[in-house]
Amino acid sequence: MKLTLIKLFSSVLLCGLLVSQVQAAPDLANGKNIDQQKCYACHAKKTGFGNGDMIYTRSDSKVKSIANLKRMVSLCNTELRLDLFPEDEADVVAYLNQQFYKLKP
Repeated sequence: MKLTLIKLFSSVLLCGLLVSQVQAAPDLANGKNIDQQKCYACHAKKTGFGNGDMIYTRSDSKVKSIANLKRMVSLCNTELRLDLFPEDEADVVAYLNQQFYKLKP
């Protein structure tokens, strides 16, 4: 009986880990949508040129690593109360990195 419970628990734990890894893959389309819906307009105001993408490509960018990019996305989410879930933040980071930064993981 005890061995059966251990096997059952191990199977459930393994399945949970596999599902979390599948869910962990970033959704670039969701990241792009969030960028367009919540980020672009604010960044367009900040640059003063009406182009929200310019903040990502400026020469004095603060983003030099994936860790920096994650911090900036998280900061915007918190400070601006964007109500993004952690997986949404990950999607935005993945999209911005693919589209603009091209940083190594």
